[in-house]
Amino acid sequence: MIGEHRYALHARWTGNRGTGTSGYRDYDRSVTLSVHGKPALDASSDRPFRGDPSKWNPEDMLLAALSECHLLSYLHACVHAGVVVVSYTDDATGRMTEDGRGGGAFTEVVLRPRVEVATAAMVAAAETAHAQAHEWCFIANSVNFPVRHDAVVTVAPDGAVSGVRAEEPA
Repeated sequence: MIGEHRYALHARWTGNRGTGTSGYRDYDRSVTLSVHGKPALDASSDRPFRGDPSKWNPEDMLLAALSECHLLSYLHACVHAGVVVVSYTDDATGRMTEDGRGGGAFTEVVLRPRVEVATAAMVAAAETAHAQAHEWCFIANSVNFPVRHDAVVTVAPDGAVSGVRAEEPA
């Protein structure tokens, strides 16, 4: 099914210290992000840009969106391939380069999924599923920099998965 999906978010700057943006050092970069029906997220700019390092920043959220989108697309690809994933972690990194004129851009993101599957017979299909997941990931398809994958697939220890039966691909 082809469709169009719309998303809405409310961003509210909460960093007015009483004088607004009267000077570069006179305001806080705090923001509250909210989406209807979900908990609010306290955010800020990154520390090098006078932000609060204890809060999420736009760069963190972009990296998180890419990591989570790949994870969810990957799980879907594995179901289609008959692969039973029992564990998935990712230690993603991103590189952003400033341009010297006050701007900059991400130049690369590397996802490092560590996947554990139920049986050794599933390893090859689990490795291949990363390419399918990348094709399906809406967020990766929306950025203009490379999103690379340094994936490792291992087999769950004997007895770690009980009653696993790979389903037929959907």
